Amino acid sequence: MNVGIVAQRDNPRAAALANEIRTHLDDEGVPTVVDETTAARLGTDAEGVPVDEMAGRDLVVSIGGDGTFLFAARGAGTTPIMGVNLGEVGFLNAVSPDVAVETVDGVVREIREGGGADTRSMHRLQARGDGWALPPAINEVAVLGPQRGHGQGVDLEVTVDGATYTDGHADGVLIATPTGSTAYNLSEDGPLVHPDVSGLIVTEMAGESEMPPLVVDIDSEVEVTVENSERAVVVGDGRTSEAVTPPATVTLERAEKPVRVAGPPLDFFAGLGKLD
Repeated sequence: MNVGIVAQRDNPRAAALANEIRTHLDDEGVPTVVDETTAARLGTDAEGVPVDEMAGRDLVVSIGGDGTFLFAARGAGTTPIMGVNLGEVGFLNAVSPDVAVETVDGVVREIREGGGADTRSMHRLQARGDGWALPPAINEVAVLGPQRGHGQGVDLEVTVDGATYTDGHADGVLIATPTGSTAYNLSEDGPLVHPDVSGLIVTEMAGESEMPPLVVDIDSEVEVTVENSERAVVVGDGRTSEAVTPPATVTLERAEKPVRVAGPPLDFFAGLGKLD
């Protein structure tokens, strides 16, 4: 049994809570590691490892906002992850800091006594092209022209399972999971989609054709072909990117392995009440 803890960078409250959870688990005989940045801040005997090495644990605890959860989830791989919310909205983190220690303790007990934690799955989105593939995204993948705004953008064609959805000039196109519908997608006037819906959201960004957003089956294959531009970029979760030279085609589909989320379910509608 081993637990990894990832705390939000430059957040003393997150580091303090990480240390509180670590100390409690040590007292219970459960080995822990924290991310390297948190270990340096604590300045104690806490063992620090790169976030990319968290996948070998039995549970990963993310402490911070949604960005911290996304960061930790990439390192966790298929290891169950539990999010403690220190942000204002928190669509990915279901646990209040006030009950974080006891909630982690309960999940650890599940794993010890039952051989594994009860988890629910969140789909990831895979983007790939000619000779490259981005790490799977939890929220969204954006295919963008070199610059946004009038007279900028890129010519693109978007197909779903081979059928054309839109064909024209736009700043770009966003493909999101239901989990990501509350993030970048929402800021581009995409629809809110409940996380229990198995679908992908396709939102054109400032398209001349003004096509409405589209929700398609989770097992659909979306292809975005970009043309008539010196360059374009594919961005996953705002953190990973791949530059492409048009004409180029980007294929997007559900990733093989989902995120496994441990702990209590998220109250989606309570989160909506915190949106501006």
